[in-house]
Amino acid sequence: MSCPVRALLIDINGTVFDHGIAVDGAPGAVHLLRDRGFTLRFLTNTESKTVEKTLEDLRGCGLDIDPGELFTPVVAARTLLADHPGARVLALMSDELRATLGALRSTDDHCTHVVVGDCQEVLDYPLLNDAFRAVRAGAELIALQRGALYRTPDGEEFIDTGAIVAALEYGTGRSARLLGKPSGEYFGLAARSTGCPPDRTAVIGNDGTTDAAGGRAIGATTIQVRTGKYEARAAEGAGGVAAHTVDSIADVPALLETLAARTPD
Repeated sequence: MSCPVRALLIDINGTVFDHGIAVDGAPGAVHLLRDRGFTLRFLTNTESKTVEKTLEDLRGCGLDIDPGELFTPVVAARTLLADHPGARVLALMSDELRATLGALRSTDDHCTHVVVGDCQEVLDYPLLNDAFRAVRAGAELIALQRGALYRTPDGEEFIDTGAIVAALEYGTGRSARLLGKPSGEYFGLAARSTGCPPDRTAVIGNDGTTDAAGGRAIGATTIQVRTGKYEARAAEGAGGVAAHTVDSIADVPALLETLAARTPD
């Protein structure tokens, strides 16, 4: 099959997986896309789980995804930091996630980067002040996402990573570098991990404000699916921004085949 698109960046939540179950047709579509030779990456803005835990959740509902195919904000940070040999990282996140970055829990030494993720288990004033001082001294501030709050399934609300980032930005007068959706850098790093340039890549997701926006930022083909939060976003006037729209991930293989047929050899 001749097709300009060879790599697919596929949103997880609401696109292949929704409220603990696979979207109808998602396992079969993933299998078919892989069989047709597409390089796949599965993207999520969740920075509170390890790759292993996320894979466990996905496999539990029948989605067969390899560890190297999962791309999270923590993976994006690890990819970025690999470009900076000798980086000394102060991480505001759980000890389990911090270990995946080889980062410090706290330090009196010079830091090059401060990375803020899900830190509800470890955050205290001394750690927050360590981060404040490090950024004031020149460390780059990196945010894994900018959510202000999150809700549990029973409706209870909690302060989220973005609020901690905002506090550090306000206190230091520095702006954070975002490594989660809808950052073009996040999507660019994910595309780079496939070995395909952005113009040979498609971004597939249900949210025009994050998935389609991120795809457009790197010049990728954008495909929006009408599952997950699609209807809510469309009602807010945030729909219709992708180049192509289909009912679900199950329709993506046929769409890509149609696009390939339109492409001159």
